[in-house]
Amino acid sequence: MENRTARLERIKILAWVLTALALVILVVSSYIRLRGAGLGCSPWPDCYGELLSGTANLQSGAARILHRSVASLTLLLGFFLVAQCLRPQPVQPAARYATALLSLLIVLTLVGLFSSDPHRVWPGFINILGGAGLVLLSWRTALAAGAGPAQSLPRRPRALLHAGLGLLVLTMALGALIGVRYAATACPTLPDCSGVAWPAAAGWGALDPFTGILAAARLGDEGGVALHLLHRYCALATLLLLGLGGLRGLASPATRASAVLLLVLLAVQFSLGVLTVMSGFSLWMAIAHSVCASLLLAAAVQLLTRPAA
Repeated sequence: MENRTARLERIKILAWVLTALALVILVVSSYIRLRGAGLGCSPWPDCYGELLSGTANLQSGAARILHRSVASLTLLLGFFLVAQCLRPQPVQPAARYATALLSLLIVLTLVGLFSSDPHRVWPGFINILGGAGLVLLSWRTALAAGAGPAQSLPRRPRALLHAGLGLLVLTMALGALIGVRYAATACPTLPDCSGVAWPAAAGWGALDPFTGILAAARLGDEGGVALHLLHRYCALATLLLLGLGGLRGLASPATRASAVLLLVLLAVQFSLGVLTVMSGFSLWMAIAHSVCASLLLAAAVQLLTRPAA
C-alpha cells in the first residue's frame, strides 16, 4: 500500500498548482472584464462600458483563449485532485475542501455559458466571487494536506476575525457589483462621492444582481454612488476588525506568521483601493485590487484555522 506521507505530498502539490492556476484565472478574467469595460482605453472615460454598446473587445482575444485553456486544465486537475483525496481511503479534511473546490469549478463552468452577454449582471457577479472561492478552497486543500491539527485562537480574536470575514465577503460582493454594473465612473473622488457621503434611497436598487444594465453608470449615478459608498464603508470596517484580529494573532507563536501575512495583505489591499481611484481607475491597479482581495480572504481564513506545525 502507498505511503500516506507520499500521498499527502502529492495532494499538497496538486492543490498548490490549482491555487496558482486559480490566480491566473483571476488575473486573466479581470483583464478581460475590465479591458472590455474600457479601463485604460483612449479617450478615457468616454470609452468606458463600450461592450454594452455591442463594440467588440479585440484586445482580449488572446486573453480569452488563455482563460479558457487554464480554466479547462483547472477543471481536469480538480477531478484528479478529488480522486487522489478519496481513493483508496478519504483523506480528511483535504477531501472535503477538494470536493467543494470541484463543485465550485463545475458551477462556474455552467455559469460561464451565460457570461457572453455583458448586459447580464448575475453571471459576472457569480464569476468574480467564485474566482475568490477557487483561490480559497485550493489554498485550504493544500494547507490541510500539509500540516497537523488546527491550532485554535483565543475567543476574542476569533470573534473579530469572524466578523471581519463576513464584512470582507460583503465588501468583495459590493466591489463585484461595481465592476459588473460598469459603475466605476459614478464616483471618481475620495473619500466621498463629489460631496455625497451616504447613498440615496433610490440607489439601493443597484444591490440587486439579477437585473440587467443597458449602459455604463454616469458620474453621480445614484446606484453607482450607493455601491461605491457602501463598498468603502464596509472596507473600512473590514480593515478595523481584521486588523485587530491580526494584531491579536501576533501574540501566539503558532499564529504569528499567518497574522503577519494577513496584516500585510490588509495594508496592500487598502493602498490598492485608494490608488485605483486616485489613478483614475487604472487597469492594472484595478486588477491588482481584485486579486489581492482573494488573497486576503484566504489569509483571513488561514489565520482562523491555522494548522499546528
